[in-house]
Amino acid sequence: MLLDGRDADAVLRAAQALAAGQLVGVPTETVYGLGARADDDAAVARIFEAKGRPADHPLIVHIATPAEASAFAAEWPPVAQRLTEALWPGPLTVIVPRRPEMASAAAGGQATVGLRCPRHPVAQALLKEALRLGVKGVAAPSANRFGRISPTLARHVVEELGDDLLVLDGGPCEGGIESTIVDCSRGRPVLLRPGVLTRARLEAIAGEPVFDRDEAAPKASGTLEAHYAPRAKLRLMTAEMLRQALQVLDAPGQPAALKLAVYCRTVPRGAARGVVYRAMPTEAVPAAHQLFSTLRELDDQGAHLIWVETPPDTPEWDGVRDRLQRAAAA
Repeated sequence: MLLDGRDADAVLRAAQALAAGQLVGVPTETVYGLGARADDDAAVARIFEAKGRPADHPLIVHIATPAEASAFAAEWPPVAQRLTEALWPGPLTVIVPRRPEMASAAAGGQATVGLRCPRHPVAQALLKEALRLGVKGVAAPSANRFGRISPTLARHVVEELGDDLLVLDGGPCEGGIESTIVDCSRGRPVLLRPGVLTRARLEAIAGEPVFDRDEAAPKASGTLEAHYAPRAKLRLMTAEMLRQALQVLDAPGQPAALKLAVYCRTVPRGAARGVVYRAMPTEAVPAAHQLFSTLRELDDQGAHLIWVETPPDTPEWDGVRDRLQRAAAA
């Protein structure tokens, strides 16, 4: 059931549902989330069931203000303080040691917990209203079936999870890909999932290097090898590989390409017959904004194959490249 997120009565109704242990679709500036109160393990279990998500794959807990972090964090490392002071509210999740009595199910049983303070006005309104009702945090992974494309519009949530779910419509998500995740629980910051925040910016704020993921890193949302996948088979290709493959398809005597979509920055439209083209923005931020919605659109058009031009190997493209690599691995 879609409700207008700008309507205070709708926000109150959603907050009351969360307080009662029910699930709610929540808009954020990154993607739409499927929320449940984080301090209720039975409510959180409904998220795993609805998504078909493994119960040991942790969720991110969303809080209304940085002050609520103390309800879930056993300690607050200095680097987490520096990062969140500069970047909250916003698309950053920090992993910190967890209070043993809080959010065990949301953390997937780990001794750490991921916390985020979103800046979307509807998410903020909902979290503050829920806090007034005693809900200190909302566990909310992306509101889609596990491993599939994250939703960036309210109707995507309904299409994925059904009309029985209460969903607050907050409009299109600004960011379009999930939050950056930095592990702050082990004495040095480690980048577990890239997003729209570049490593250079994180390091400038942290005042120290941000390291790559290692084998001892805690599990975190969206970090499985195969994730974010459309129904169609997605393949990443360099521009030259893409041009050559399209030339082969368009060679004399070859049948017209069927059910093939191409999402690219540099290959001209019309390089082969019967191919659906979508232009990828040439800059990383708008490319992130439209990535998931474009893949959903191509799925809806019945594409069996999606050929995607590999993004540039530059830091600002890390988040988009990460999502596409995981989608191609599915």
